[in-house]
Amino acid sequence: MAKVPPLKDTAQVVHKYGDVSRETVERLQIYVDLVLKWQPAQNLIAPSTIPDIWVRHVVDSLQTQWSLPDARTWVDIGSGGGFPGIVTAILLADVPDAHVHLIESNQRKAAFLRTVLRETGSKGTVYPGRIESVAKEWSQGPVDAVSARALASLELLLKLSEPFTARGARAVFHKGQDFQREINEASHTWTFDLVEKKSLIDPTSRMLLLSNISARPNQEGVAT
Repeated sequence: MAKVPPLKDTAQVVHKYGDVSRETVERLQIYVDLVLKWQPAQNLIAPSTIPDIWVRHVVDSLQTQWSLPDARTWVDIGSGGGFPGIVTAILLADVPDAHVHLIESNQRKAAFLRTVLRETGSKGTVYPGRIESVAKEWSQGPVDAVSARALASLELLLKLSEPFTARGARAVFHKGQDFQREINEASHTWTFDLVEKKSLIDPTSRMLLLSNISARPNQEGVAT
C-alpha cells in the first residue's frame, strides 16, 4: 500500500475560518484519521490532495452547513468519502432533531461512512444505492436541504435532487470556476432562486444556494 504523505495543517486550522467547538474539532480529527487509514484501500479522496485535506476537504465542506445553518434534516447525494455529508453530520452532532441522510452506491464507501458516523457519534443514515432509486422510494419524511460536492453538473444535480426539492428542500452545491457556465446551462431547463457565496478557500469557486426549484415546461407544456 502507498504511504500517506505528511499533512500541511492540523485540526486547529479550522479556527481560521469559523467558530468551531472543541467537541466538533475532536470529531473532525477522528474523521480525518479514518480517511487516512482507509485511503490506501479505498481511494476516498484524490491522492494529490491528501497533504491539504484539512483545508481542501474539511474546511471546504464546513461551508455547506454554514450556508444553511437553520437546516436540520439533510440529504447528501453521491456522498463518496463523506465530504460534505459527514462534515455536516459532525457539525450537527449535538443539535436536537438533526439528521443527515447519505446516499452512496459504492458498498465499500457506504461501509466507511457508517464507520465514521459510529466513531464520531454523529447522527446519520447511509443508503447504499443509486441516488435515483433511493430518492424515488423515499419515505423518511421532510428534508430541509440537499447537498453535493464534486458530483455532477448543476443541471444533473437539479434533476437528481428533484424528489426532495419539489417538496420544498433547498440545495447547497459546491461549484468550481465554471460555475457561471453551469448556471446558464441549467437555467434553460430549470427555474430557481439563487444566492452565490464566494468559497472561503478558493475565490474562483462558489457555494450555490438554490431554492424554489422547478423544471421548466417544454414546448408541449410538460415539465422537462
